[in-house]
Amino acid sequence: GVLKPEFLKSMAKQPLVLALANPNPEIMPEEALETRPDVMICTGRSDYPNQVNNVLCFPYIFRGALDVGATTINEEMKRAAVQAIAELARDTPSDIVAKASGGETRLFGRDSLIPSPFDPRLILRVAPAVARAAMESGVATRPIPDFEAYVDKLQRYVFRSGFIMRNIFAEAKKAPRRVIYADGEDERVLRASQVLIEEGIAKPILIGRPAVIESRIKRYGLSLRLGTDVENINPEDDPRYRDYVATLVEVAGRKGVTPDAARSLVRNSTTVIAALAVHRGEADAMICGLEGRYRSKLRHIRDIIGLAPGVNELAAMSLMITSRGIVFLNDTHVQADPTPAAIADNVLMCADHMMRFGLEPRVALVSHSDFGDFDTASTTKMRAALHIVRQRAPQLEIDGEMQADTALIAGIRQRKLPSSTLKGDANLLVMPDLASANVAYQIVKVFGDSLPVGPILLGTAKPAHILTPSVTSRGVVNMSAIAVTEALALERGQ
Repeated sequence: GVLKPEFLKSMAKQPLVLALANPNPEIMPEEALETRPDVMICTGRSDYPNQVNNVLCFPYIFRGALDVGATTINEEMKRAAVQAIAELARDTPSDIVAKASGGETRLFGRDSLIPSPFDPRLILRVAPAVARAAMESGVATRPIPDFEAYVDKLQRYVFRSGFIMRNIFAEAKKAPRRVIYADGEDERVLRASQVLIEEGIAKPILIGRPAVIESRIKRYGLSLRLGTDVENINPEDDPRYRDYVATLVEVAGRKGVTPDAARSLVRNSTTVIAALAVHRGEADAMICGLEGRYRSKLRHIRDIIGLAPGVNELAAMSLMITSRGIVFLNDTHVQADPTPAAIADNVLMCADHMMRFGLEPRVALVSHSDFGDFDTASTTKMRAALHIVRQRAPQLEIDGEMQADTALIAGIRQRKLPSSTLKGDANLLVMPDLASANVAYQIVKVFGDSLPVGPILLGTAKPAHILTPSVTSRGVVNMSAIAVTEALALERGQ
């Protein structure tokens, strides 16, 4: 409050105000704009345009400096960082970046003077600019000989570890939604709920016995409060029991669920309760699968929540964050032996979902042969799928069939087929069947020094995900954020 509205009246046309105190700026943007409609105002807060955030520059200044072995960080390097940020602010947001940030496409102007701190292109612009400035000013001890190769290497840093989740978390925090957890008594869910509430990512609803949940909250040293911080559905005694039974008979009565079976399921299956809550609009997304079998939970979700419009079958993709970058695998958990048409459907669902991560899909249809050198049922199926995808989405970067190393190493592919329409390393590997996809997923997860995110269930009418018993509490947090962004996208009609 130290910057009074009347002070703005004495400023020149289009005044620039940097009100960077947190959490309360020296003057609130609404108050400044009311006094001076022509004001350009920046704050340190993420809930207003033009956030001045040190993560815009400091990680990338050090990245560039370290990569050339700079002996100091001089004015030339800092100026180069500023110039790179300024140029990025003037760039038109790509469709990928816009989709990753909830569809916002602000062009450079009064409300878009500064790039978003979550723009994944920052490292690709700032670090090379700083490295080049260090070289030109004579402080680099390890000059970079090939900047194009250097930028390609930086792409891997962009999508490692939590970096790839930054857009997802930022989007979820804008409007947290209700996520219901079938395994509400599980320690991992309780610890994840604490994080989700503290970081403003989601509004948890826990299915479980209140006494058990409260006892475990105390045992784990958490500060959650049932009924205040998190909602609770008690499967043993909930006033909605009869309503839930009636809803289950209504949606699944023609799928073999009799009234007696419905009463038993609502009493004994927390997955069914979670799916009904989402179907009835009492929750926006659901997470299950920390205990029990994947296939039985999949059937409940398919029967109760159903398929999204235009979707013929559910599928699952898994994100693997490895030391050499990220890769999505499909279909790791659902379709045993998909047809070429089903594979094409899966490719398009996966590609659309990848854009929420701010990623441009580069799709490889994987098999045991390279571009027709071995004809089997698997390879011909993948070639047929490629033909269908190219007809339905000609703009998508895709090729196949090819072996996994051909997909993941562009140099190998260039030697085998220079005319391949897939450029760079593939980031989505589509397998011919469930066995190969799941085996690849399990091997990479155990031996690949990787962090798995998912599986991400695709094609449901409303967000629903089935995790695996090996998931960590951080994995629950990651999937919860993804579920929230899916719910928000559904509300926007995307």
